[in-house]
Amino acid sequence: MSNKRRSQTFSEINITPLTDIFLVLLIIMMVIAPMLDKQGLKLMLPTSQESKDSKESKLITVSIDKNNKFSIDDKEISQSNLIFVLQDEAKKKKDGLIIQADSESEHGSIVNVMDTAKTAGINNISVLEK
Repeated sequence: MSNKRRSQTFSEINITPLTDIFLVLLIIMMVIAPMLDKQGLKLMLPTSQESKDSKESKLITVSIDKNNKFSIDDKEISQSNLIFVLQDEAKKKKDGLIIQADSESEHGSIVNVMDTAKTAGINNISVLEK
């Protein structure tokens, strides 16, 4: 009878260590997952060489300063009005858009201007560092 009892205990699988391993892996993933979202898009902005006839060109120039404020022709534009201004400017200047971004501006602001320009119907977009 004692042999029968021993074989019964060996036939059962103890899943407690397996559960412990899965819980530890779950906790590790929960700690690491928020850190993966904080990795940003790393942009290397090229340096600009302004030409003297930039006012005569048919390019729209949007400037982004270090405080992530937008301006066109030295007039500050709010983010909500940016699409309307870009649509109006695109009718006059059809060659494209130049985004002059400060080196300390956030990449989210640059991407926002790019998305807004695409929505406004501008297809040629260049990014320069101020």
